[in-house]
Amino acid sequence: MTDTDVSRKRGPSPRIPWISLPHSLAFLLKSPQLLGWSLLLVLCTGALTWLGYVEATHLVDSLTGSFFLHPPQRQGIYGWFLSWGWLVTKYLFLAVSRVTAFYLSFLAAYCLTSPGYVFLATATEKKYTGGVLAAEQGLSLRGIFIDLIEGCKIGILGLLVTVIALIVNFIPVIGQGLVFLLYTFYSALMFIDYPSSNRRWSLGRKIAWIAGHKDRAFRLGLLPALITLVPIINILFMALLFPLFTVHTTLNFIAVEDKNLTPGR
Repeated sequence: MTDTDVSRKRGPSPRIPWISLPHSLAFLLKSPQLLGWSLLLVLCTGALTWLGYVEATHLVDSLTGSFFLHPPQRQGIYGWFLSWGWLVTKYLFLAVSRVTAFYLSFLAAYCLTSPGYVFLATATEKKYTGGVLAAEQGLSLRGIFIDLIEGCKIGILGLLVTVIALIVNFIPVIGQGLVFLLYTFYSALMFIDYPSSNRRWSLGRKIAWIAGHKDRAFRLGLLPALITLVPIINILFMALLFPLFTVHTTLNFIAVEDKNLTPGR
């Protein structure tokens, strides 16, 4: 009997269901525990981001502030150009340093709150599967430390992705499309990190999951990637929607990994 005959007798493989974002939102809102933990994570992420931003800007100002205290003298045409150049440099430096400080502060907050989002993903999986958790590791200091390490890995990878995106963006015609795809799959990886961390997956295995489920990963990362394209306010929206995206990704992740479990909705 050939492999084709065997596959025909078994029938077509069952189609993995897709959990929509509205369904994920309804699932989150129906659970006071998940909702409360989500609000706490939003507050922690916001507070850590703001604290990091204030400290970073204070450090930058203390190191460079003296340079902008005394503008050059406006004497002649050369002095006029020099004065205007100094003024443009000052405000350009302030804008770039503030935006950079905000992004780096958010990245640090993301890394520090990783254990909290792993816990949210774990609680989501336990509630959805009716208390059955296939690979629960339990809450421990060692587990928190591992989650922090994994979060830092994803954060460092995000910096690498940003550098690559800046280079790829210069490719004519297709550059912007490639950058968007890059951010889309990275966004999916960022959220897949949480439910897969419960199983203590390595970074390589997480990336392999993305590669093996490209369609699902693209759908999971599409909206977060679109939000990241909006300057400045993207961090605010991401901080507010991070718990929802975590729940949404977790539900779709376990739909793939735990096909035999009966969901307790």
